[in-house]
Amino acid sequence: MSRDFASLRLTGWGLTAPSVARVATVAPEDLPECVKDSGVRGVIARGLGRSYGDAAQNSGGSVLRLAGSISEVVIDRESSTVTASAAVSLDELLTVIVPQGFFVPVSPGTRFVTVGGAIASDIHGKNHHADGSFGVHVRRLSLLLADGTVRELSPTSGADLFWATVGGMGLTGIILDATFAVLPIETSSCIVSTVRCPNLEELLSEMSVGDEEHRYSVSWVDLLARGRSFGRGVLWRGDHARLSDLNAKQASAPLRYTTRRVTSVPPIIPPPGLVNPFSSRFFNEIWLRKEPRRKDGQIKSIPAYFHPLDSIGSWNRLYGPRGFIQYQFVVPFERADSLQRCVELVVESRLASPLVVLKRFGPSNEAPLSFPMPGWTLTVDMPAAAAGLSALCRRLDDVVLEAGGRHYLAKDAHTRAESIVRGYPRLDEWRRTRDAVDPGRVWQSDLSRRLALLG
Repeated sequence: MSRDFASLRLTGWGLTAPSVARVATVAPEDLPECVKDSGVRGVIARGLGRSYGDAAQNSGGSVLRLAGSISEVVIDRESSTVTASAAVSLDELLTVIVPQGFFVPVSPGTRFVTVGGAIASDIHGKNHHADGSFGVHVRRLSLLLADGTVRELSPTSGADLFWATVGGMGLTGIILDATFAVLPIETSSCIVSTVRCPNLEELLSEMSVGDEEHRYSVSWVDLLARGRSFGRGVLWRGDHARLSDLNAKQASAPLRYTTRRVTSVPPIIPPPGLVNPFSSRFFNEIWLRKEPRRKDGQIKSIPAYFHPLDSIGSWNRLYGPRGFIQYQFVVPFERADSLQRCVELVVESRLASPLVVLKRFGPSNEAPLSFPMPGWTLTVDMPAAAAGLSALCRRLDDVVLEAGGRHYLAKDAHTRAESIVRGYPRLDEWRRTRDAVDPGRVWQSDLSRRLALLG
């Protein structure tokens, strides 16, 4: 692969806060030389650019894309583990492991995430209440340090640096490869139950009672509805289907795995974009009415249940040239009142798009900067050009932090440094571990500077 750098304008998936950096795709053996020559603005690794904010940008510095191949993936059937380059995407990985009877331990809402990005962001999915985040399934990883050496890390060897790397947003080094557990499956289908809830109170009650009976659970919430329909939503619970759940036709090729793109959003969408209060209300009403009040036993494919938006290419363009922010927070279960207040603020603002997700988190892991904690997590997309957005985010921040909650670094495009200090009480512990292996602060990003993560 070429080590030639190109000056490129980069954004996150939200298309906000563009910056220009020197960008190159680099083979693992050439990384030390590129890191050595990174300069005072440092270097950060970049996968597929699916962090919503500026986590994989480095204004005036270097951005490195790691070269890697799906052909190098090793599946250990006896231990149910996979070893893969950090550059391999979950999209590529699923095409290999699903037909062989395995699924990734954790999947976010898109499969276009690299293995390295999954670890650096400590991604979570619909199964956090059952299986935790991606980091707890990593058995080992190789990390390129700032001095050009490579460390082999695991939860039992170099544990402090291992857990600082999980959720560390690429600021401890460049992950080269990793071995992680995968989940044995009998089929490539999911068996899904649907519950349509008329308001937020019933939705929270339904999730609190029944989620533990299923591996996967996710809710969509209408954040434009008012009155008796305030917080209405749809809950989808799922499990991997067994052979006995399939009909004869489905059972004839139980591990067949295919994906398809239905459409793609064109590159030019004029301001203010296609997402506005009118279009959002219309979509929400149609979306709600198409779902049954209650239905069990629906068979869906893995892409249909886990990654529905991936069927629309470049869907982030729907918001127009100024893009959107994805605001995600978590508050403890005992502070459901704060969740409700946040929903009230968003409803009052009329800024929410139809893309809203509510989930329940299980226990935290050992990583100081891992986002999930036991509680409710809400994700809402809002057009970046919307009037009043900054004021709304500040009000939401106050409610979240007062409740003992925090924000997700991989989604963030607005939070202030003081909010991270309050939300992540182990930040100083993470800094000490990070500084021990990178005293010269080689690893930098727009995110790290904006939020003063390095102190």
